[in-house]
Amino acid sequence: MIEFLKQRAFVDFLKESTFAVNDVIFKAWHVTKRNYFSIATLCFLMFITSNASGLMAFFLKDVNKGLSSLMALIFVLLYFTINLSLFKYIFHLLDDEENEVTIVSTLPTRLQIIRFIVATLYFTLCIIIGGIFLMPVLYIIDPILRYMVQLGWVNNFQEAGNVIITVAVAIGVLAIFMIWIRVSFFPFFIIDKNAKSFDSVKLSLATTRGNFTKILLLLLVLGGFYFFYLFFSYLQWPIVAFIVNIISSFIVVPLSSVSLTIAYRQMVSDYKGNEHPDILHNIV
Repeated sequence: MIEFLKQRAFVDFLKESTFAVNDVIFKAWHVTKRNYFSIATLCFLMFITSNASGLMAFFLKDVNKGLSSLMALIFVLLYFTINLSLFKYIFHLLDDEENEVTIVSTLPTRLQIIRFIVATLYFTLCIIIGGIFLMPVLYIIDPILRYMVQLGWVNNFQEAGNVIITVAVAIGVLAIFMIWIRVSFFPFFIIDKNAKSFDSVKLSLATTRGNFTKILLLLLVLGGFYFFYLFFSYLQWPIVAFIVNIISSFIVVPLSSVSLTIAYRQMVSDYKGNEHPDILHNIV
């Protein structure tokens, strides 16, 4: 009976999460459909900037390393600026869609760009720290595998080492993914709340606490086309893969940007904490 109640509670939780995701995507679809060309234009500019930076780095790498590094920095800053402009423009559509706004007026301030760069460094630091905290796991796995060698379950210590590396990489990738989901909403706080760099990271941790499953479901739904693209590419169906990639680039990417912004707004509206949350109490 107890086991049945646990299963029922888990199913109800998934239903609640699924309905929340459906609601986000449904609203995002309507916003994207009404403002498709303006949103898609900003997404396309991000795509062009990202690819242009790669091409410039490729052609200039043998000419002048200093110039190549400078151009790479310029394109990175340009990409960040367009990315923040996209979020700022979507916020305008959600808050005041009736009044038109030019894309130029959605450009972030210099302070917001600086805060975004600094917060990105904090974001990278969070991932590194997460990896450091996983190091003790290796010391737990090591004696277990040594014991498995003694029992003959693993042939030799080299094979045991390969198992340790595989397990460590798997745990590391999973941890990085979880940290990425929890911290990746910091740009919204910088644009929407004009939060400082470190505060934006803390607020992202606080608001995503308890919403991990919903965010994961949303990303799985939005990332479905990309998985289809990988699947058809693996089957070596280039035409089908190309069509799926086009659909993903011109429909899913704009829809994803709006969906994540709406998800952010819903999490913020449900958030009951203060403006300066504590990191330790919001990690789990």
